[in-house]
Amino acid sequence: MNRFIFSIFLISSLLTGRTADSLAQQTNDDEKFAQVQQDVENLVKGKTLSQASVSICAMTGDGRMVVEINSKNMLVPASNMKLISTGAALHHFGPEHCYETAIGHDGEIVDGVLTGNLYIIGGADPTLGSIDTIAAPLESTFEQWEAMIRKAGITRIRGRVIGDGRYFDPMIEEPTWQIEDAGTYYGAGTTGLMFYENMQSFSVSAGANVGDRINISVSYPETPWMTFRYNCSTGKEGTGDQLYMFTSDLAPVAEIRGTFGVDRKSKRLDCSNKFPEYTCAHYFREYLEEKGITCEGGTGDFRLDPSWEPTGEMSVLGKTGSPELGRIVFETNHISNNVYAETLLRTLGRDMTGSACYDSSYVAVRKVLSELGVDTAYGFRIKDGSGLSRQNYISSDFLCRFLLSMMSSPHFEAYVESLPSPGEKGTLSYNMSKYPKETRLRIKAKSGSMNGVRCYSGYIIPTEGCKDECIIFSIMVNNCTSPTWEVRPLLDKIMGILTTVF
Repeated sequence: MNRFIFSIFLISSLLTGRTADSLAQQTNDDEKFAQVQQDVENLVKGKTLSQASVSICAMTGDGRMVVEINSKNMLVPASNMKLISTGAALHHFGPEHCYETAIGHDGEIVDGVLTGNLYIIGGADPTLGSIDTIAAPLESTFEQWEAMIRKAGITRIRGRVIGDGRYFDPMIEEPTWQIEDAGTYYGAGTTGLMFYENMQSFSVSAGANVGDRINISVSYPETPWMTFRYNCSTGKEGTGDQLYMFTSDLAPVAEIRGTFGVDRKSKRLDCSNKFPEYTCAHYFREYLEEKGITCEGGTGDFRLDPSWEPTGEMSVLGKTGSPELGRIVFETNHISNNVYAETLLRTLGRDMTGSACYDSSYVAVRKVLSELGVDTAYGFRIKDGSGLSRQNYISSDFLCRFLLSMMSSPHFEAYVESLPSPGEKGTLSYNMSKYPKETRLRIKAKSGSMNGVRCYSGYIIPTEGCKDECIIFSIMVNNCTSPTWEVRPLLDKIMGILTTVF
């Protein structure tokens, strides 16, 4: 049913607009819009949001304003930022674009012996080694790389297996990310050669008593070059998981600090791995050894030791590809994957300016938005692609203007289908549970949340498929101290009200 609704809508949006309204119809719409505005204002004025900063905008597909509450005010969008990074990437590259990883070498091959280094040349595939359902199994990828090596006649390597992540500029994280976020899995950052979404997983369980050391150990991937320090203890009942890793790519050292509640069950703790290139090379070297291809020089990467960079040209043996961009965008928006979103942003910078540094990536995004006809002179300031930075500032008016412009993109179908519906699989699974399924399926939106921030932006598809009667909306709340169990139902009510417009 969901797909059917969108098929009707997308065909209509390409072929027809809204027919000229009669004066009576226009008057009826104006009265309806005025009532919706009043209903939303009444909710916003209640106790739950009384001390919060609120920016709300809702408009029709032909640009008529339905709701406007502080719509020009710029607020922190959290993961609503992903709407822009995914939309810009889809518009620029198209949903069929793939990331490539190459296998290459320097030196010479004589009698099956490579006197030189073997390189895994990253092309920023964010799914390499991931446990995400869209990712190829690691064993399958390694088998393809092995086949390339054997086809070249290599049976022994008299050098290193080196992870080459130079496709992206060296800074992994955006500088304005908070220090406690940079050590988490969602603040892992991106590199030219990624592995396991640049994560480091640990097995964690509480000690027997409050104050005892917690039981913690590396589970995957193994990173024997790392020094891990554990300055953490068992916390009081009800204190939850307050463990944070502090680490950087300046040295292979990390420390986990904080507490883990005595009443908590054992869990997998996912943190960040600042040396994914080395990790990928380490695992592939072990794989080759198991398959009888020896590597005498060990493992390396250019982040730990820049002196390993090749001095001459490399010969490329072959390449493997990632899942298509459309599938990556779908996952990014459904599960709010920060690593994927940052990859999309930085890939735009790499492709359009030659550099994947964040400053160049901002320039690239603005170019794409200009192509879409979106004015970035007001209501728009970005610092990353995922929304993790609290120095992103966007207005609800800007988000609506952007979402409206995406309806004219040739890749709008892939874009709108990448957004989850309330009550369905994804980050909106707990939203609008008491609303009819038919109503929920008409909404395609992205959530955004962090401490004090709750945002929802997206589309409400008309039941009859007329593009001009699509509702484009953005609901942004910042500086909110009310509990989530109060805020979420209220914002659900606002989305529910917007579904009644057409």
